Amino acid sequence: MPGHFEPTPGGGAAVALDEVEISIIRSLAVQLLELIGPGPAEDAPDDPLAEIFTDGPSEPPSDPVLFRLFPDAYGGPGTEDATGDEADELMAYSAEFRRFTENDLRARKREDALAVVHTLDALGAAGDGGAVLKLAPEQSRQWLGALNDLRLAIGARLDVSDEDDADLLYRLPDSDPRKPMVMAYLWLGGLQETLVSTLMS
Repeated sequence: MPGHFEPTPGGGAAVALDEVEISIIRSLAVQLLELIGPGPAEDAPDDPLAEIFTDGPSEPPSDPVLFRLFPDAYGGPGTEDATGDEADELMAYSAEFRRFTENDLRARKREDALAVVHTLDALGAAGDGGAVLKLAPEQSRQWLGALNDLRLAIGARLDVSDEDDADLLYRLPDSDPRKPMVMAYLWLGGLQETLVSTLMS
């Protein structure tokens, strides 16, 4: 179990983490929460209809990490050469889609990151031997979402856009200042991969 998730009875997952690993994941999750931003104000009226009809932003984020977390819906491979009316149409579709979906997407990402923080806090002091984190099925799905978001955020900072870029990370010299971030990126990828395998077993 050290370093990778394993299935638990009832469809959950468990992983052994040492004190340093707990601290790193918690710190990254908190940074992700700060990046995503706060949720609705606590004193806001509890009106589900108001939440449904609250428009989100229509412009993409300027921060490359936020753009990786909240990409345009109508873009990507095959659309780079769009010009004139076609490009304007794609931009309009993306703006409309973002306006109606980004608030919900932000809320889900925020909930996933908060679930990571809360489950780690529930472990208490890990001590020298660390602790075994046991996740219920819903918590496992939230962790999977948060691990994916953390890797997207770190990948954006490292300017990783495809598999070839990721392969180059393995060959970075130890003297490269990006090395700690690369190690976190690769480690989180391993956790994510074993959690996916666990949930599919």
